[in-house]
Amino acid sequence: MQNTLKTSVTFDGVGLHSGLPVKMILRPAPAGHGISFQRTDIELGNTIIPARWDMVERTALCTRLVNEAGVVVSTVEHIMAALAGCGVHNALVELDGPEVPIVDGSSAPFVRGIMKQGLHRLTDPVVAYEVLKPITVEHNGAKATLLPSDRTRIEFHIDFTDEAIGRQSKSLDLRNGAFARELCDSRTFCSRSDVETMQANGLALGGVPGENAIVFDGKTVESGTGLRHEDEPVRHKMLDALGDLALAGGPLIGHYVGERAGHALTNTLLRELFATPGAVREVTCDLAMAMRLPGQGLIWSEIPTEVARVA
Repeated sequence: MQNTLKTSVTFDGVGLHSGLPVKMILRPAPAGHGISFQRTDIELGNTIIPARWDMVERTALCTRLVNEAGVVVSTVEHIMAALAGCGVHNALVELDGPEVPIVDGSSAPFVRGIMKQGLHRLTDPVVAYEVLKPITVEHNGAKATLLPSDRTRIEFHIDFTDEAIGRQSKSLDLRNGAFARELCDSRTFCSRSDVETMQANGLALGGVPGENAIVFDGKTVESGTGLRHEDEPVRHKMLDALGDLALAGGPLIGHYVGERAGHALTNTLLRELFATPGAVREVTCDLAMAMRLPGQGLIWSEIPTEVARVA
């Protein structure tokens, strides 16, 4: 059956790119509502933005949603990953600003907040999207693919010039609480050479190395307490991918493969999937299918604590 939140959960912080303070409240929603965002700081007009692939205004450094009235919410990928990874199918996400709080740069604070309050099971079955045909998109040496599978699987390959990152690969079956256990505490990252460029363009104004982001500079790692995993960068890319794939409008049953892919390319992949006849179908999940979805089998004791695990 579909899930929602048992009660509202509040998070305070700043936006990674805007640097602006923001309060975010996750509220329960009825079956069939899905995930949507609402800007509470805007009083007039349509302030609701459905969390769907066709509402994405594609940008390179984050995922931004915009509705027909031009109302935007940025950097939604980490909270979307947390909701998907916890098995939350219905929620209203209220924000009093234009960007989701970055918290510690990962999804772990969101996962802990959601699961501490608990989930409420509804009476309607889960509706998912099953990939039926291979779909691939490429751009500037990056590639993203969706393959048919009987479960949600994410595979990622990255290659950075910074020696502290280098080449990293990882593949993960996301059932049995794997997202919370393996990915949710991996933080956003960038190269030192990119920081000045981003800030000169009005981005990354809320980023603080070691507090809510990791900065790599050749062999040097600026992360405060050290890496939480030896391969934390590729794990974070997988976290981002789950959040971006959650914009399908429901759980996506398929095998995602990203090769140097980013937010814009993953959204292009979803657009191609839904535009290709016979490539995807909507399915009502039976118990066996639902048990293979992200969020099923999540155990509180397996959620990473607030203490960083140094690799």
